[in-house]
Amino acid sequence: MQPSLFGGLESDDSIHKAQNSTSNHSRRQFTTIELFAGAGGLALGLEQAGFDHILLNEVDKWACQTLRHNRPNWKVLEQSITEVDFTAYKDKVDIVTGGFPCQAFSYAGNKGGFEDTRGTLFFEFARAVKEIQPKIMVGENVRGLLNHDKGKTLATIKQAIADLGYHLLEPKVLHAKFYRVPQKRERLILIAIRNDLVGKIDFHWPTPETQEYVLKDALKKGRLFGCNVPKSQGQVYPAKKKAVLDLVPAGGYWRDLPDHIAREYMKGSYFLGGGKTGLARRLSWDEPSLTLTCSPAQNQTERCHPDETRPLTVREYARIQTFPDEWEFCGSMNQQYKQIGNAVPVNLAKALGDSLYQSLFSLIN
Repeated sequence: MQPSLFGGLESDDSIHKAQNSTSNHSRRQFTTIELFAGAGGLALGLEQAGFDHILLNEVDKWACQTLRHNRPNWKVLEQSITEVDFTAYKDKVDIVTGGFPCQAFSYAGNKGGFEDTRGTLFFEFARAVKEIQPKIMVGENVRGLLNHDKGKTLATIKQAIADLGYHLLEPKVLHAKFYRVPQKRERLILIAIRNDLVGKIDFHWPTPETQEYVLKDALKKGRLFGCNVPKSQGQVYPAKKKAVLDLVPAGGYWRDLPDHIAREYMKGSYFLGGGKTGLARRLSWDEPSLTLTCSPAQNQTERCHPDETRPLTVREYARIQTFPDEWEFCGSMNQQYKQIGNAVPVNLAKALGDSLYQSLFSLIN
């Protein structure tokens, strides 16, 4: 039990308004608890949609520092979820969210459902839902969860959610590039409604836009931002790697290199099957960025600037994930890349948050 969890949960309204200029405070605020909060991409998007976060739980100290630095009024619990007792929040929260890691289950004893998830972080997420009893639970994960362990992982999650007394809507993959995010990023979203509210809460998935957003929307003044991306720190390539990437055109990759250079650069991988399109990859201004990872300069997932031969900077990374320029990240440069790469894009979270808000609003009207 964490007796201090409720300390300072109610933020001063004037402070909240000043810090959240994008939220519409004439609207009713619904409440959330976010688990595996990371650097705040999902939390910020939900805040913009009108939600009030009463608790964010995260174990990474640098991500927690980022959250506290940008939102001093948020209650951030820096602790392993396995150590947190959520029972004090029972029936006091509208939504529990969490981007739990994708882990295989042990299926010990073939008990099925909730008991099969013991020992995983999904179990802890489910336990939090069981203790809090929110109206809606929201899980987000990689698209690969659909087929993880030949579909057994998702099937077990579905049964576990049913065991908790929730009705799971059909999971949906949202393509970020159609939700004002200049990135080819896909997230699997799980929405479950408490059984006693099924038929009363009317949830509709956010409507994708017909146009996609591209890299220049992130880094240049235009549709998404009012100015060009600010200068910031970033990784650099070793001289030998830079010399190779100098030869790759915008939107190109290793197959665009002269053959003798491609063979030397790729070594044994040159003869293997598959496109390996992330290798020696330079981004294009007129296409969405490839999915950001925890570093812009990993060999398998190269993210080279379209004009300059260098990895994307920290602020360029943040722009692609649609963080506002004033959202600052704590820790070393590599820690900042990691936080950004692991985040839910803010604009995608805002679109999802708008749908969640409307579904809760329908319950009281």
